[in-house]
Amino acid sequence: MISIPRPWPKIREECGVFGIYGHPEAAKLAYFGLYALQHRGQESAGIISSDGKNVREFKAMGLVSEVFNEARLKELKGHLAIGHVRYSTTGSSILQNAQPFCIRHSGCALALAHNGNIVNAGAIRHELEARGSIFQTTMDSEVMVHLLARAGIKGLENAITSMMGAVRGAYSVVIGTEDSIIGLRDPFGFRPLCIGRLGKAYVLSSETCALDLIQAEYIRDVAPGEVVIIDANGLRSFKGIESHKRAHCIFEFIYFARPDSYIFGQNVYSFRKTLGAALAKEVDVKADFVMPFPDSGNYAAVGYAQAAKIPLELAVIRNHYVDRTFIQPSQSMRDFGVRVKLNPVKEMIYGRRVIIMEDSIVRGTTSLTRIRAIREAGAKEITMLVSCPPIRFPCYYGIDFSTSGELIAENHSVEEIRRFLELDRLHYLSIDAMLKSAGGDPNRFCLACFNGHYPVPVDDYKGKFQLEQ
Repeated sequence: MISIPRPWPKIREECGVFGIYGHPEAAKLAYFGLYALQHRGQESAGIISSDGKNVREFKAMGLVSEVFNEARLKELKGHLAIGHVRYSTTGSSILQNAQPFCIRHSGCALALAHNGNIVNAGAIRHELEARGSIFQTTMDSEVMVHLLARAGIKGLENAITSMMGAVRGAYSVVIGTEDSIIGLRDPFGFRPLCIGRLGKAYVLSSETCALDLIQAEYIRDVAPGEVVIIDANGLRSFKGIESHKRAHCIFEFIYFARPDSYIFGQNVYSFRKTLGAALAKEVDVKADFVMPFPDSGNYAAVGYAQAAKIPLELAVIRNHYVDRTFIQPSQSMRDFGVRVKLNPVKEMIYGRRVIIMEDSIVRGTTSLTRIRAIREAGAKEITMLVSCPPIRFPCYYGIDFSTSGELIAENHSVEEIRRFLELDRLHYLSIDAMLKSAGGDPNRFCLACFNGHYPVPVDDYKGKFQLEQ
């Protein structure tokens, strides 16, 4: 028997970062950039701007459109701005932990917006506090700011190199100063970060969909281990830390990134369609039609229907004014969101053999509620196809499932999960088929949540850190 996974005490982050340099309405464009990245975080939003001398900031809890209005954006004067959208990370969902995180040190302003998770943040923080550092938040991002400030006497570029040498884990970061913006990625490239151009202005963004909204041209990705500096002299870059292996988060493709984005060298929409087509090769199911749970299963369902040559129907209607259930901070809110968010079309479903396409099953509680609604609508048979392998291991690099015991597939077989979800059939995509869809190179991606092979071993850094003298 499977018990319903309990709510977890702390949720890891999946955030969006944005930066722009060289535009007279930098803050307004940052607002639109964050609006396009809203799917990456829905609990808080913030923008920091600078005119070269004065740094201004505003951040608050809520959606981008709730936090900012025309008057607030006009107050954020300047030709450069960085922004951040967030949901609960290695810290509570409170305004104190909203980003960008800004400090003044030695008369200079430094603001940082971070997507990812630093696995040795606890050890670094313990050492810093032992040496007199005072922390204002519970975020791992603040650890990075302290390291930058500590090494600031070496100059900003050397301080960044020093910081990158100290931290371990996942980080795509945008930094803002009075007169520059800086982008950097960890040496594994866990999280996406790209460079764009709008006229003479440069843009940094978690995803290319934000570039599209402001009509900026995509130039390239920030390379793993690279530091990109944009200021009055234009764009220059240097290697902040050696990168010997790629570990792009494949769950970005499966779930998080917007389907119109281009990340890690591939289009997300096409990738998800390919996953659905791969499922059609792995399993032959007799059914009247395939349907997605919108919007997560849409694109894999298209790929499956085309490859299997069976009809695709949109037999569940989504209320688009309800937030995504996976990134709500409490179990009660998630359950309520499922009921309000999706409604089956009973006339389409009654008496039919239905294939439901889903992109993932994490805890199973959301899927169970949805499947029961399909069953109550009169489905004759229900098969669920999942366009990724079973998620069996926690993620420590910045995704929502970070604690052992949260994952339904961690200690249960596919057959046990099928019975728990009250399905007639359940099939997950294999790891091999998923990798083949991605180009076949297992060394490009982090697969830790599927196979337990962690590129950065978390236990190696617990309580072990020595600051540079």
